[in-house]
Amino acid sequence: MADEKKNGKEKETAPIPEEQTVVTQNSVEIAGNVINYTATTGTVLLREEDEDEGHKAKASIFYVAYTKNDVEPQNRPVTFAFNGGPGSSSVWLHMGLLGPQRVVFDDVGNMTAPPYELVNNEFSLLDVSDVVFIDPVSTGFSRAVPGEKASQFHEFEKDIASIAEFIRLWTTRNNRWSSAKFVCGESYGTTRTAALSGVLQNEFGMYLNGLLMISSILNFQSGFFHVGNDMPYILYLPVYAATAWYHKQLTDELQTLPLKELLAEVEAFAEGEYASAMMLGSKLPAERASEIAEKVARYLGVSADFIQRNNLRIELHRYIKELRRAERITVGRLDSRFTGIDRDSAGSVYEYDPSYTNIQGPYTAVLNDYVRRVLGYESDLPYEILTGKVHPWDYGKKYANQYVNVAETLRGAMSRNPHLRVLFANGYYDLATPYFATEYTVNHLQLDPSLVDNIDMTYYEAGHMMYVHMESLAQLAQDMRDFVQKSK
Repeated sequence: MADEKKNGKEKETAPIPEEQTVVTQNSVEIAGNVINYTATTGTVLLREEDEDEGHKAKASIFYVAYTKNDVEPQNRPVTFAFNGGPGSSSVWLHMGLLGPQRVVFDDVGNMTAPPYELVNNEFSLLDVSDVVFIDPVSTGFSRAVPGEKASQFHEFEKDIASIAEFIRLWTTRNNRWSSAKFVCGESYGTTRTAALSGVLQNEFGMYLNGLLMISSILNFQSGFFHVGNDMPYILYLPVYAATAWYHKQLTDELQTLPLKELLAEVEAFAEGEYASAMMLGSKLPAERASEIAEKVARYLGVSADFIQRNNLRIELHRYIKELRRAERITVGRLDSRFTGIDRDSAGSVYEYDPSYTNIQGPYTAVLNDYVRRVLGYESDLPYEILTGKVHPWDYGKKYANQYVNVAETLRGAMSRNPHLRVLFANGYYDLATPYFATEYTVNHLQLDPSLVDNIDMTYYEAGHMMYVHMESLAQLAQDMRDFVQKSK
């Protein structure tokens, strides 16, 4: 055992774990074609140069890599994938969208009764790209090594640096520098993805072909309901309206509109009359405030009195409770199509997110079974699906007294690498990272006109994890496949 001093006493620490690798062979059928692949499951030690201790081990990163057999590796694109949280493992993209097997839900996205089932994922990206799933430190089976504080990796820039180092190591060890390279992130993982586009390019000279952004947040000002920040109230309005439409809470006139027509009308109101009213603050005349409240109430399916009592500003959690309060029903945050029931229907905050509890059990069970039974990887550590040990990120000195905004990093990366393409996938019922906020961020990148066509925006009638909805899963998979093919 290694020893170190703490508070004047000797403290024993466990030895540094060795890297582990388990290799298995399997196949998946995609679009009628059988793809034979190798699954490599294991850990990589991240090291840091230290004047006294040389290359000091800092963390053990768990990963699962799927690579197609019988092809020259350098001729295959490779996609590095992770989720967000912060504190989320890569289980959602792994078992829901990109991997060779997926969790079974019904066509809408409702979970089945336990025990849960895995099936061949005919929508996997493996026919056009190898895929490497990465769990950041403290998520999945990834851990700081004994003697190192995990909290250092929970700082935003250290998180980015650790994932960038893993990507560099995996690319080097597997002779993939000549491969087309993509990074796929979901939710806060898109924040990480945009930041990585700069770090990989600037630190390692690794230029990427494309970024796949699923349910994005790049500018945190667009999603944080803080006093004095009116932006989220404007940018959430269309998704509130979509939610009310889905739950049939609108007037007949609006309810009979196709969703996209309704959203076009609400978007125009949000960035026009409503945004102007927000700008006026207390200068807004009372009569005009009443008119705005009536219009907001009409689009959101709630009372004008509720809008006025909230000073025209509807915070996310209040809306989740209010929309169907009379029925004692709440709607989901990750996916507002789903509903729950709280003990206290008069409260202002829901007890749980029914769209998260819908996926938590199935994904947890199938991952823990799959990684041992199919991939052959054994560990007594708990696989941290979505841990509170990381949330929130420590944003460090760089973002002190300001909102995190990696959109500028993305703009810089695209300007320096004009071949870098970006796909933004958006769910109409996503109340965590609303599509209108993503559009706002993209529209304010100030990209050179020559680069505007490098960005693709796609939309799905589902929520944050739109792939739980079968129709959206099929469309998203095709959109991603087309994106990789044209970007490699």
